Amino acid sequence: MKLIVGLGNPGREYEATPHNAGFDVIDRIAGEAGADLKKSWRFAMESAQIRMDQHEVLLVKPHTFMNRSGDVVAPLMRKKGIVPADVLILVDDVELPMGSLRLRPAGSAGTHNGLKSLIERMGTAEFPRLRIGLGPVPPGRDRVSYVLGRYSPATREAVQPLLDRAAEAAAMWATHGVAKAMNTFNG
Repeated sequence: MKLIVGLGNPGREYEATPHNAGFDVIDRIAGEAGADLKKSWRFAMESAQIRMDQHEVLLVKPHTFMNRSGDVVAPLMRKKGIVPADVLILVDDVELPMGSLRLRPAGSAGTHNGLKSLIERMGTAEFPRLRIGLGPVPPGRDRVSYVLGRYSPATREAVQPLLDRAAEAAAMWATHGVAKAMNTFNG
C-alpha cells in the first residue's frame, strides 16, 4: 500500500489558503477517483482508500494542524506496515516560485514545520515529498500571514492548474515511481 498525505490545517478558516495546498491536492485526487474522504474514529484525519492502476493508495488529510502532522502519519504507518519510501507528502512551499513543483525522494524540512513534525515522529527524512511552489511571499506581508491568509480571487484562479499538476504528479509517483514523476513534473 502507498500513502499520500496532504498537509494543511483543518477548519473553515484555513480553506483557500496557501498552507492548505496539500489538502486541496488530496481533494482533487479523491474527486477524480470518485472517493469520499471520511473522518477516522481512530486517527485525527480524513482518509479514503483508492486504487491507482494496480496499487492500493490511502489518501490522508491529518487533522492535527500542520505543526503536528507527524502525530497522525507515524502511528498510521506503523499500523498499516507502510515504509517511508511508500509515503508521499504534499506540502506548500513559499521558497519555490508560484507554479513550480519539486518532487524529491528525501530531504530536509527546511523552514516547514509540518515536515519538521513528520521527520521527528517518523525518525527519518528519507521519505518522498512534493513541494508545491506558492512563493514568494508578497512584499509587505510576513510569511505567516501569507500562508494562512486567503488567496485573492486572481491568485486562487492561477493556483488551480498548479494543484491539478500536483495531483497528476502524485498519481504518477504512486503508479510509476519517484524517478519518473520527478523527470516529468519537476520544474
